[in-house]
Amino acid sequence: MLVKYNGESKEFNNNVNMFEIAKGFSNSLAKKSVGAKVDGKNVDMSYVLDHDAEVEFIDIDSPEGEDIVRHSTAHLMAQAVLRLYPDTKVTIGPVIENGFYYDFDPVEQFTEEDLEKIEAEMKKIVKENIKLEKYVLPRDEAIKYFRDVDKNKYKVEIVEAIPQGEQVSFYKQGDFTDLCRGTHVPSTGYLKAFKLRALAGAYWRGNSKNKMLQRIYGYSFSNEDKLKKHLKLVEEAEKRDHRKLGKELELFFLSEYGPGFPFFLPKGMIVRNVLVDLWRKEHEKAGYLQLETPIMLNKELWEISGHWFNYRENMYTSEIDEVEFAIKPMNCPGGVLAFKHQLHSYKDLPARLAELGKVHRHEFSGALHGLMRVRSFTQDDSHIFMTPDQVQDEIIGVVNLIDKFYSKLFGFEYEIELSTKPEKSNRFSRNLGYGRVCTCRSFG
Repeated sequence: MLVKYNGESKEFNNNVNMFEIAKGFSNSLAKKSVGAKVDGKNVDMSYVLDHDAEVEFIDIDSPEGEDIVRHSTAHLMAQAVLRLYPDTKVTIGPVIENGFYYDFDPVEQFTEEDLEKIEAEMKKIVKENIKLEKYVLPRDEAIKYFRDVDKNKYKVEIVEAIPQGEQVSFYKQGDFTDLCRGTHVPSTGYLKAFKLRALAGAYWRGNSKNKMLQRIYGYSFSNEDKLKKHLKLVEEAEKRDHRKLGKELELFFLSEYGPGFPFFLPKGMIVRNVLVDLWRKEHEKAGYLQLETPIMLNKELWEISGHWFNYRENMYTSEIDEVEFAIKPMNCPGGVLAFKHQLHSYKDLPARLAELGKVHRHEFSGALHGLMRVRSFTQDDSHIFMTPDQVQDEIIGVVNLIDKFYSKLFGFEYEIELSTKPEKSNRFSRNLGYGRVCTCRSFG
């Protein structure tokens, strides 16, 4: 059969695996490849080719190669966990930036000390250089395997979601077998640069109604030098962690009496007020008028805006005079009410209204993180009311203001996403009869 790679063609016998094909082009190519593409489709190096094809090889140091390494390292960790804690149930273990995680259902909760044991066991498995072998089963046989042999209800649920009649792929490495599409490294010996870094809680399928599992995070790279460089960056970043600096500089603190609700100290208020003064100055230059809207509003308003039906679980509520109220999770309904409370002439447009509004949104305890993920924060909102022929100029003005703050004043890189009016728009905005642009930025 004729195989074409990188502009070069060579003849091979039929039924040759990708490793041998890579070796046929060069030994170094075979040595550094952790996967391949056959006619654009990703395959393992053990994949047997039986027809003429154009192929590519995935270098271990390439971004795609490192993702394969990270995926395989997740399997490596799961194997180590089961060797040490055989009654643990494994669930899913995807690749993430700079590493991976795997969610487990352990008999007893893992500790930081357990991470050291797991990592040591992973290194033992690497030295064993176990081959990773792919095989497939019919969907019903896969369900039977996980239900009767592996006794893993989580995997059963995953496979049951696969359509009838489809094949289900598995990877086996020694005493460990896992449900997986691949692609994976040829053997565990390729996995030499990893570090387990943290434990966290995670609901199965991300649903708070399901069981809380335990997630183990890890870093993984194609070589030790990359791992060391990344760990050094992490170490430097920890020195500049805003939670650490906030405490050392006496800027803010968080209390167990109000998880997710920051306390700003006098020095923190100095910094905050400087930012607010800058915000006011720049918005005045751009022709904005400042608003302040109530922090708590009647349930009916949130029903009109759609928040009550689409965001209710993340809102804090209270009852006043037997009427249900909600603390605002967004400033928009209040901003629209402020404009709507009196009649306007087209000569009043565009009307640029801005607010530094305190909003509250419920977050799970496990998701809270310093000032980056909180339950109360000040959101910089602007609402611009205009006629259709003013839309283009106003959007350009908003973009210029955003760029001035983020790029020119603070030197940040940023991305802009455009939100358009949905087809099922609510009667609240429809009754206004004007176009509206909303921009949101937030701090503390």
